[in-house]
Amino acid sequence: MSSLIHVIGRDLTMKSLMSLPRYNYAHIASLNRSFREVIRSGELYRLRSIHQVFEHWVYFSCDPLKWEAFDPVNEKWMNLPMMDTDLGFQFADKESMAVGTDLLVIGNDMLGPGIYKYSLLTNSWSQGLLMNEPRWLLGSASFKNIAIFAGGVDRNGKIMDAVESYDSETGTWKTLPSMIKPRKLSSGVFMDEYDLDTQKWTEIPNMSPGGGGPGMAPPLLAVASNELYAADCEAMELKMYNKKNKEWVAIGRLPEIAHSRDGWCRSLSEDDEPKPCYTNPLASAESKLVSKPG
Repeated sequence: MSSLIHVIGRDLTMKSLMSLPRYNYAHIASLNRSFREVIRSGELYRLRSIHQVFEHWVYFSCDPLKWEAFDPVNEKWMNLPMMDTDLGFQFADKESMAVGTDLLVIGNDMLGPGIYKYSLLTNSWSQGLLMNEPRWLLGSASFKNIAIFAGGVDRNGKIMDAVESYDSETGTWKTLPSMIKPRKLSSGVFMDEYDLDTQKWTEIPNMSPGGGGPGMAPPLLAVASNELYAADCEAMELKMYNKKNKEWVAIGRLPEIAHSRDGWCRSLSEDDEPKPCYTNPLASAESKLVSKPG
């Protein structure tokens, strides 16, 4: 096993690399084969997770084949490699999700459902494994290396109640218990403590924050300091969910530009231990488990 920087040894080298901002890793991987293997193996990311070293990047795409990443702490923009897809995938409706060290883009290519995966480890795109039940217009949320995808619409337009999880460390899908009712155009977040082993959905009435309607986006949700916030683009209000009273409370106004694209944008912040929750306009919500005791 290489010591990487021989003078200080492997352990100190890994600690030094662990503290560096993630945008430096592409340059580090180009130094020599040993550094490239460390970056691509995922060992560095596992150490960062163990030592609670987290970075949140935001991914943007304004072109069918181009993606950019933004590091809000260091205020750095990074261009991802160009996607290599067929014309069908380029112009189809797509879903995207950042989970662990992967960015998934889910859509349709000319031969049927397709998933393309960007890996931070290799700084490259590849075709990912398909869902067990491919679908779109679904609710999704991620925490660490796990993402959950719920509901949606299949190729025949059928609204689904299917739920699957994706593990970025193995690149595999797992079917979870179906929701209580089929849903589409939903939003998802992780919030509060959770236990994915409970295998149970609970319905939470009156969970929709308002707004929405034909042609509008799913609810725009974000979690900060374990509190759930929503942008009601119809009322132009920012709302916070009162977990004790189970109701939404308006806490401020949205900037006027917030309604310019009918809300088709997304902002997610993940901290603390979560509970996945999926909502859609004019509907209740469902959550997987409640808090752990103690």
